[in-house]
Amino acid sequence: MSDALVNRTHQALLNSLFGKTSNFGALASRPTLYVGLSTTTPTMAGANVTEPSGNNYARVATAASDWNAATSADPSVVDNANAITFPQASGSWGTCTHAVIFDASSGGNVIGIAALAVAKTPTANDTPVLNAGFISVTLGAAA
Repeated sequence: MSDALVNRTHQALLNSLFGKTSNFGALASRPTLYVGLSTTTPTMAGANVTEPSGNNYARVATAASDWNAATSADPSVVDNANAITFPQASGSWGTCTHAVIFDASSGGNVIGIAALAVAKTPTANDTPVLNAGFISVTLGAAA
């Protein structure tokens, strides 16, 4: 027998964390999740995140409605249902290589990471956008 969580448990954990249900007492109140950018490659331990500084950079708060629910067809995955639009840059943010999900508007804990398919270098007057479906969060074995 292998040790693993069943699909229903994956689905319930993700849906609770992303505010789709409140199946687990510890997650009955969904934390506000924030999406940020990193100019370095974060680790699976949530370390090595370097966010842009200044030039109107800020993490973007998301609501439960900004995320699709995990389904019985794909119980281990949720993704962003809506585009995540950052504030307009007033100067260079550096070369951003990853999107990062946090549990706070600053500081806090890393919840998940997603590599950008193409690195972006926002400069003055750019408004970075992560299209719907860009961030796909998978509940599985840690790397």
